[in-house]
Amino acid sequence: MNARRNRPNLMSRLFAALVLASFAFGAAAQEREQVERRVQSVGTLIESSSAAKQIDSSGVAAARERRDNARLIHREAVAALAANDPGGAAKLLDQAAREMMDGARLARPEQVAGEKHKRDFEARLESARALLAAQQRITKEKGATKEAQDAARSIERQIGEAQGIAAQGRYEEARPVLERAYLTARVSIESMRRGDTLVRSLNFASKREEYDYEIDRNDTHAMLIKVLLADRKDAAPAMAPFTEKAAALRVEAEAQAKKGDHAAGIRLLEDSTRELVRAIRSGGIYIPG
Repeated sequence: MNARRNRPNLMSRLFAALVLASFAFGAAAQEREQVERRVQSVGTLIESSSAAKQIDSSGVAAARERRDNARLIHREAVAALAANDPGGAAKLLDQAAREMMDGARLARPEQVAGEKHKRDFEARLESARALLAAQQRITKEKGATKEAQDAARSIERQIGEAQGIAAQGRYEEARPVLERAYLTARVSIESMRRGDTLVRSLNFASKREEYDYEIDRNDTHAMLIKVLLADRKDAAPAMAPFTEKAAALRVEAEAQAKKGDHAAGIRLLEDSTRELVRAIRSGGIYIPG
């Protein structure tokens, strides 16, 4: 009698167990399906998403390293899923996605631009220091005129100012200051060497070659003036008469060169550059010349 009474209870428990097992199986199957979809989506994120393209184009080594880490972790997730461990696979996929997004942040455009600005600044700083050393050496060789000494101090001050700004990570602001130092040093050296046997013994192969040399010298002075005016708009009125005369002489020089009279062009370019030297001095940089 008791056995008969217990039989329905046993059947109920078995049915309930079967239902629970069915739910558990369904939940496990659903979890596996979700993880499989996530395997695909994280794989796409790593290999062909906009973040992946950003890392590819950035050239940032740290960003590429994070992406490589994400690939390895993604492979581990695939292996975990194949071993019937969807929970472990899901955790690995989360980790892979985080690595990938960290890589994308390292490769973001402003980060890439910042690294480039830093590299450009450091390269120009090295060049400016080399020119300053050359300027100081030539100044000593030529007897250390007051103008040359003033120029050396100005270059040193500008380099120091540029480094101070760059130390705060403001490379774009530091670059024009450093460019002024670089050009000041170059112009100072060229001005001191005018008429020097060092320049006169260059043995130009032709008047055309000497004309090209004078064009480059004129361009260097003109670049320094542009840098000065970008910083000191108030200096423009004092510099204008000299820059205008220099521009007119440059036009005449180019006209003579077109006619084949490079000797006349050279003389006009030398006059033009002298006017640019006067403009630079009126802008507050005292270079020899």
